Order: sequence, then C-alpha cells, then structure tokens
Amino acid sequence: MKYVKIRDVTLRDGQQSQFATRMTNEQVKAVLDDYRQSHFYAMEVWGGAVPDSVMRYLGEDPWDRLATIKKGVGDASKLTALSRGRNLFGYTPYPDSVIEGFCKNAIATGIDIMRIFDALNDIDNMKSSIRFVKEAGGLADCAVCYTVDPRFTFSDRVNALFSGKKIPPKLFTVDYYVKKAKELASLGADMITIKDMAGLIDPSAAAELIKALKNELAVPVDLHTHCTPGFGVASLLAAMVNGVDIVDTAVLSFSGGPAAPAYEIIRVFADRLGLSTDVDNAAVARIDRRLRQIRGELSAYDQYKKLPPELDLSKDSLPPHLSKLFDDALEAAVGGKYQKSLVICQEIEKAFSYPDPDEIVRHAQIPGGMYTNMMAQLKEAKLQQHLGEVLRLVPRVRLDSGLPPLVTPTSQIVGVQAVNCMISLHQGKEMYENVSKNFAELILGSYGKTPWPVDPEFRNKICGTREEKPYDTSKYQAQENPPVAEAGGALLAQNEKEQLLLELFPSVATKFLRNRRMEEWKTTHPEEETPQPGAQAATAPPSPYEAADYEPSDGEPPSFWEDAPGWAGWTDAIKPQGGVYSEPQESQVFA
Repeated sequence: MKYVKIRDVTLRDGQQSQFATRMTNEQVKAVLDDYRQSHFYAMEVWGGAVPDSVMRYLGEDPWDRLATIKKGVGDASKLTALSRGRNLFGYTPYPDSVIEGFCKNAIATGIDIMRIFDALNDIDNMKSSIRFVKEAGGLADCAVCYTVDPRFTFSDRVNALFSGKKIPPKLFTVDYYVKKAKELASLGADMITIKDMAGLIDPSAAAELIKALKNELAVPVDLHTHCTPGFGVASLLAAMVNGVDIVDTAVLSFSGGPAAPAYEIIRVFADRLGLSTDVDNAAVARIDRRLRQIRGELSAYDQYKKLPPELDLSKDSLPPHLSKLFDDALEAAVGGKYQKSLVICQEIEKAFSYPDPDEIVRHAQIPGGMYTNMMAQLKEAKLQQHLGEVLRLVPRVRLDSGLPPLVTPTSQIVGVQAVNCMISLHQGKEMYENVSKNFAELILGSYGKTPWPVDPEFRNKICGTREEKPYDTSKYQAQENPPVAEAGGALLAQNEKEQLLLELFPSVATKFLRNRRMEEWKTTHPEEETPQPGAQAATAPPSPYEAADYEPSDGEPPSFWEDAPGWAGWTDAIKPQGGVYSEPQESQVFA
C-alpha cells in the first residue's frame, strides 16, 4: 500500500490565515474529540501567531492552549509547532539558553514535531533549534522557505549596468533547494518541508522539486503551500504524483484563499491515485460541521464570508460533472501536463467557492500579507495611487538587500522600504534617503547571511561600514521579572514557562501576566483592597535565561510581535524627514 501522510494545519495556519488567529480555547476544545478520532498523521496547532494572539486578544495562556490540545488529542496525531530558528517568534536573535528553554518546554507540554525555518534560509540560524529539539525528544522538521527570483525590468537591468551592480543569474533553482535540504538532513533533520508561505510554487515547479528531493533524501519530504495566487490544489496534486511523503491541508471550511488547500479535495485525489492516508472521513466531516459554526462566531474576522459547500467523504458522492473534473485534472497531472491540470484544478476550486486567484500577488511574486501591509501603509499616507511604482521597486530593494526570501519578517522589511524609496524618489531625493531600522539591520547582517551577498559599498552607504556584522547574542539582555505591587508583590512570571513568555513577547506577556497576578490576588484576598503600586514587594530572582556577560544593547530591535504603533505608525515610518526609522510591526502574519 502506498501512502501520503496528511498534516492538518487548521488550528494554527488555517485560523491564522483566514480569521486573524481568533479561535478561543473553548472553540478549539469543541473539535478535539473528533480530531482524536480523525487520525491525521500530524496537526499543526501552535507557534506562528498563536502564542502572541491568544494572550494579546483573548487573554489566554498559550501554554494552556497547547496542553489542552495534547490532552484532547493524546497520541492519535503528532502535534506540530512552528518556530523561526534563532529568532523564534520575532526579530531578536536569541541566545541558546532561550532557544533551549523554549524547545524543552514546548516538547514537554505536548509538541512532537517542531517545524523550524529561517527567513533567510540561513542554516546557521537553525542549528541550535535542531539540536535542542532532538535533545528534548522531539522531531526536527526543517523547512526551506520557497521563493522565486525577482523579475527585473529592462530599465532595472540598464540601471544596474550603469551603476556597476550585478544582477545575479537565476538563484532559486531546484539545485538551491536540494542543497539546503541535504545540508539540513546532515544536521539531523527528521523531515524536510518546502515551506511556500506565499503560494508561489506552481505545479510544474512542485513536480520538479519534489522529484529531485525524493531522489536525494532519505528523510520524508513535506510540501506546505497556500492558495492565494491559485496554485495550491494543483501543486499538491503534482507533488503527490511525484512521490511527496506529506502534504499540509486544512479542513474544508477553513481552507482556500490565503490558507492551505482543503483536506477533502486532496483526499479525493489521493483515493484516485491509490494513496492511503489513514484519516477517518466521518470524523473530519464532524470537525467541518463544528468549524462552520465557529466560522460564524468569527465572522468579524472573516474577509470572504463565503462558505464552501459541505462534502462528507464518508457518505457523499461527487456530482458527475465535478467528479469528471477530478479525473481530468488527475489525468493531466499524471501525464505531466501541469498547466492543463492547473486550469482544471482552479475550476474545482471555484466549485468549492474558493476566492479567485489573487493576480497581483501572483504577478508581483509577493506574499498576500506583504501586499496587504504595503496597501495599508500607502492608504494611511494617501498614496495608494502609487502602488504600481512600489511593486516595481520591490525587486530592486530585494536585490540591494541580498535577495531575501519574502517571508516574515523580511517581507515586511522589504515592503516598507520599497514604500520609503518611492516617497523619496517622488520628492526628488536619493532612493535610500530614508531607511527603516530593520532594513539597516538586514543590510548589516544582524539577521544572518542573505542568499546573495550585499554590496559592501551599499552596506557602507546604509550602515556606515563595509563589513558584515552578525548579531552578537552575548549582548542579549534578558527581560526583567519585576514584582507586581497590585498583586501583593508577587513576581510577574511565576515559573519558567511564564518567563519564556516574557522573553519572547515582552510587552504582550507583561500585560497578560500582570492581569493574571492581579486576578489571582483578588481570588485569594477577596476582602482586602488591591495594593497600590509602590507597596513593599518581593525581589525578583535572576532570570534563568540571563547571559553572564551581557551588556545593555542600545537600539535593540523590538520583537516582531510587540505592540504595533497603530496605523499612525505606518505614516511615521515613511515621513520624509531623513534619518532611520523603526518600521511598523504587524501583529498577524501569513507564515
């Protein structure tokens, strides 16, 4: 029997992409019994925006969220979390002590597989996470971020020629991804994921890449993609035809658009290919019915508000015309006619009420979240009519910054800088008159090595030095753990997990934990007045993550998940006054 394993991403990526990560713990609990009975190979349930969002918007403990899911699902499926290598959840590169603490506690609380990626595909940034995950008994799922080479216009090439800059040959080739995957496998990766955060991998590319990876690797290969530009279903089909081991899907009512392809659609193809999944269709149908109710409860965050028709694969038959579309798409894919298969798969997506493919995202080759944020920035500055110019600047800004893959946070760094450049040019100024702090740090080397070397002269222009300067984690300053006067002087973080929340999400966790300590005080001292700030308080012990020789770091970039400055911050980031700006931070990410 041939298999394709299914990783369900509904409770992390699905709700994050579709509904701003607003599912409450009670809503999650409502589907866990059926998830236990569904027997997906794995379930991605944590990491990404989940820890931040459940504290920031729901007032819930992310560690409790993970423990709840583990209790509900047990060992029926492997639980997966997403982390960004040395950066974990933000911009800040953390010392090994923090990475080890995070990996150890995540796995002890229920995570079986840690999916580790780096926004630059800099494998050095992933090594510590791989080691600590495996030491803690988890599986290291090492992800290579998928991107494509920018499309340079004729004028881009002429400008590059006269400025002495070199436009590289095609960089993001099959060989590039295979080399990265083999290096990760040599470091102990238990599986390799091609992580296509923008949905840019078309079926032809998926087929070629999966075939090459399967020829070179002994570990399982997973394809993770999204449906934003309209490739998702066809690309997973092409991957299955060419031997992929695992595919990522979402339950039908949380699938499509910016999210992953539907399990139900992919299962029809798997069955017709003779590939077993071991997933219980009746249990999935029960999950879908409950999620439809939950989607209604989350309607304030639902940008499409159009549910796909129900499909219970345990008892429903496809209408003849739809069944023929599946057969025709499958026949085309098996025959290597991937463009034909794509056209038919998009007809299938229409039948399931998927949003139309986003042509701007497809043509500009950028993630949907990056496009959305650039538009918000332009609207705030009343400059939305210049979107086309910004999109034309993105390839140049990306080249100048070393051709980073466009995934959080690099997608936001490049996008904000492209807007800054457009404004400077319109004011008759030099293109890089205004640069964001994060862009300067990317150029300096603070986030790691870029796929293409940054021109030393450009680095000198932006940063005042020609030399690359990696971030020095020995300078990391641990977060304080102060007493909460309003809670009788109880320490803000009471245990290692709470201290980790402070390290990873400083402002959000501070507010969350302060509220928790105050509620605890009120519960245990119902007759007493709440102590006022300045009351006698306990002394905080040193943080378990505190480096012995750190020094305060001037201008430390904030965590990616820190409080956004509001839309006014977008305007502040592009005011044409010269100097370096801190770029605005988004609180949700399509990663």
